[in-house]
Amino acid sequence: MAEDTNIILHSNDPELGKIEIAPNVLEIIAGVATSQIDGVNRMRGSFSTSVNELLGRRKEHGKGVNLTYTDEELTIDVYVYLNYGVSVPKVALEIQSQVEQQMLFMTGLKVTEVNVHVQGVIPEKSTSTVDPNNPFADEEENGEE
Repeated sequence: MAEDTNIILHSNDPELGKIEIAPNVLEIIAGVATSQIDGVNRMRGSFSTSVNELLGRRKEHGKGVNLTYTDEELTIDVYVYLNYGVSVPKVALEIQSQVEQQMLFMTGLKVTEVNVHVQGVIPEKSTSTVDPNNPFADEEENGEE
């Protein structure tokens, strides 16, 4: 999580007022941008966010994202689980590019670093060929019935 202070954007017309963005908004932008990349299975979350999502509560879009904002420099750390069989460097480069583009487009903030931390690879789910009514039958018998 980023610090609890809002980030102030520089405006072309300071007479209109100032623009402040809460750090969790930036985390959500980076999280959504990351999860839209093909090959990303899910983001790393805490135990509580996983339980909340299982219980049907709101999805936490900012999970798996850490921000550091010091001296007008924004560093983003993204923690992801990828699908098995994807090119890790290719997906990581796409994440970096997408997060940087979305942050610039939506907030005007220039990102100095996007660090991608691959936490694991999730294999595809295999379907069971065992008949639950006859678990000891041969596979050939299951196909003929």
